[in-house]
Amino acid sequence: MAHIHDVEVRDLQVNADQRGHLVEVFRSDWDEYEIDPEMSYYSMTYPGVVRAWHRHLEGQIDHFVCPKGRITVGIYDDREDSPTQGELDTFVIGEHNQQVIRIPGDCWHGFKAIGDEPSLLINYPTNLYDYEDPDEERIPYDDDRIPYDWNAEIHG
Repeated sequence: MAHIHDVEVRDLQVNADQRGHLVEVFRSDWDEYEIDPEMSYYSMTYPGVVRAWHRHLEGQIDHFVCPKGRITVGIYDDREDSPTQGELDTFVIGEHNQQVIRIPGDCWHGFKAIGDEPSLLINYPTNLYDYEDPDEERIPYDDDRIPYDWNAEIHG
């Protein structure tokens, strides 16, 4: 479960039958989407690729869904005014675990495609992407300011 302030997670219902399945990924009556998204996009990421870390400082909120493949999502809270400053959340979502994650954009966030097939990520951001002046601050995936190792071995 999420413990970073303002991060929310919703389980998505998979409606399956003999033809396949249907999953609702956005509804205006869900609390996680208190603001109408301004746009939506999806990205495809090859297995093992890390897309991290970045954050948005103009109030954007992201909403991540992974309908195909599997990803590990990392969220790190270094907001000075946050009751969960210094905390890290990680989630594994995808075909086996359909969820939407609401990410306060001013938290550092990113993800890694795991497993052996490409992953699709759908995002419903609350701000339009500005090609001329993107609201994105980036640091490397292995930056020492964030206590997370994307390449740590999995032990069971």
